[in-house]
Amino acid sequence: MTAQNTQNKTALPTAPIAPIAVICLTQRALPTARKIASSLQGASVHGLRTRVSVKDVDVAFDDTIAHLQQTFSSDHVIIGVCASGILIRALAPLLAGKWQDAAVLAVDEAGDNFIPLLGGHHGGNRLARDLADRLGGNAAITTPGDAMLGLALDEPPVGWTLGTPETVKAATAALLAGASARIEVEAGSAAWLTNSAIAQSEDGSILITATAREGANEDAISVGAETAITYHPPVLALGVGCERGCPADDLYGLVMETLAGQCLSPKAIACVTSINLKADEAAVHELAQRLGVPARFFDAQTLEAEAGRLVTPSDVVFAETGCHGVAEGAALATVGPNGKLIVPKHKTKKSTCAVALSQDDIIPEKVGTAQGRLSIVGIGPGQIGWRSPEATALIGRATDIVGYQMYLDLLGPLIDGKDCHHSDLGAEEARARHALELAATGKDVALIGSGDAGIYALATLVFELLDREDRADWNRVAVQVSPGISALQAAAARIGAPLGHDFCAISLSDLLTPREDILRRLKSAAEGDFVIAFYNPVSKRRRDLLAKARDILLEYRNDDTPVVLGRQLGRPDEEITVVPLSKLEVDMVDMLTTVLVGSSNSRHITRGENEWVYTPRGYAKKGPDAAKAPVLSTSVHSSTDTSKNDTSKKGGAE
Repeated sequence: MTAQNTQNKTALPTAPIAPIAVICLTQRALPTARKIASSLQGASVHGLRTRVSVKDVDVAFDDTIAHLQQTFSSDHVIIGVCASGILIRALAPLLAGKWQDAAVLAVDEAGDNFIPLLGGHHGGNRLARDLADRLGGNAAITTPGDAMLGLALDEPPVGWTLGTPETVKAATAALLAGASARIEVEAGSAAWLTNSAIAQSEDGSILITATAREGANEDAISVGAETAITYHPPVLALGVGCERGCPADDLYGLVMETLAGQCLSPKAIACVTSINLKADEAAVHELAQRLGVPARFFDAQTLEAEAGRLVTPSDVVFAETGCHGVAEGAALATVGPNGKLIVPKHKTKKSTCAVALSQDDIIPEKVGTAQGRLSIVGIGPGQIGWRSPEATALIGRATDIVGYQMYLDLLGPLIDGKDCHHSDLGAEEARARHALELAATGKDVALIGSGDAGIYALATLVFELLDREDRADWNRVAVQVSPGISALQAAAARIGAPLGHDFCAISLSDLLTPREDILRRLKSAAEGDFVIAFYNPVSKRRRDLLAKARDILLEYRNDDTPVVLGRQLGRPDEEITVVPLSKLEVDMVDMLTTVLVGSSNSRHITRGENEWVYTPRGYAKKGPDAAKAPVLSTSVHSSTDTSKNDTSKKGGAE
């Protein structure tokens, strides 16, 4: 396995969590679009097909307005390297409100100006500033609070949570009118507040508090409760432990009861932490999801290093896990030597929790490791338009990419800046094993295959390795298979509908399947009159099985049975050829060819300038009544027009 190690994309420290689409409408704007996307984890470049080189973008589109509206409606952050007017005209009909709309930025083609058009306090202003700082340029911030105070009070830094959103508007108005603030920092790194342009004084009329406590501003009546602002910094580490299969509600209930009993705010929790034995524990991940924070994990040695600081060490726990305390140990390991345990272990019969306080903001990405992820991704035949949005998202999210070099090349700029690991053709097990090893260390790995990852591809090999070796570290990895358009689907679509009735797929490679099994399956498929898709039809050394398959099929099918040869499907040198079964020759086919052999019912027709192959489903046999079926009615669908179905105006249903 060869690793091509390049610098990983590093997410901006204050980048939005939502997926990011960088829209490019001209080839001239492409360098700026790619530069922006490469600086944002998981961002993808979307290019107008008629004006931008398709091979240089992640997603190609034909209709700018429709694509912008679809992307915005799917909650993407949009960065348009184009005129702001295009974005405004496209998105104006879809706007829902200040707190609902995703961030939209306009950037000039040179990348000199970053203009938040929408969602300024929903990540837009922050993203514009970060991009301007990182890439050079100017963030054109127009919201009054940001422009005059140097920050948005309703948009604290990543990890911080606004506890009193209802008071921000009045507080901001008062500060803009000349009022001063009294800033009280009980916890967290609040330099973003204390070093801002907010006027500050000991007797300020606006009270701003940074605290891990719940209800910290209950005494704010004296200074005006309607303008008192509370922030919760990410300073609490929540360590947890539980039995295998613990109900999520048991662990969550324990945590919420413990926090309430100590007057601690759940919004101050930076992350949920535990021992790596629990990296695949559903209750732990459900807890983290409900709290809206990451889950991080430590090995037993790291937790045992905290034994001297534990309040409730346990020899029983040590015998089972290799450390004397999971919940307390994980909380302490998270906050480091300068932090302290403020809530010792609390427990139910099935779960435990403890809380530690950090002197500084906790950055979860620097604590322990995440649960490893392995996405086994089928990228289809290679054409961008045939790659699923899910596949693109999983590849964009991944830190490490593993695959055969030719398949990685098909991904183009989507994997720029990632750690890429490739091996030669034939080294499939080495690739699958390396992907599992990487994921077991806590990395987010995408294992790439062409077509569909589960059809004669790497997904099967991954699960075979998991089954065969039963390794604890591999078993804790979160595995996901993402489907792709298979070669048989692509070939069929190019020539019509040859798979319109029952079909099967047979691999003609006898490297992994005994030759006698292949011949037996060929005969059975021929007798069953299936349309057959042949995978791995030939190689340089393996030349005879395709001819043997042809001869077996000719015993059951007519000489003129159509055979579709699809080569390099979805790529620039794509070729589609149809030949009669009796004329099929081995030299017509190579390893990049998919072969579809029709059934006895399959037809090859020419209509006008087009030729098609299809296999009838049998609709013509439904009888004369089929021709008398009523014509389908036509209507215009509107997601906003409900008047036709509103029975309330008539006093009830008719």
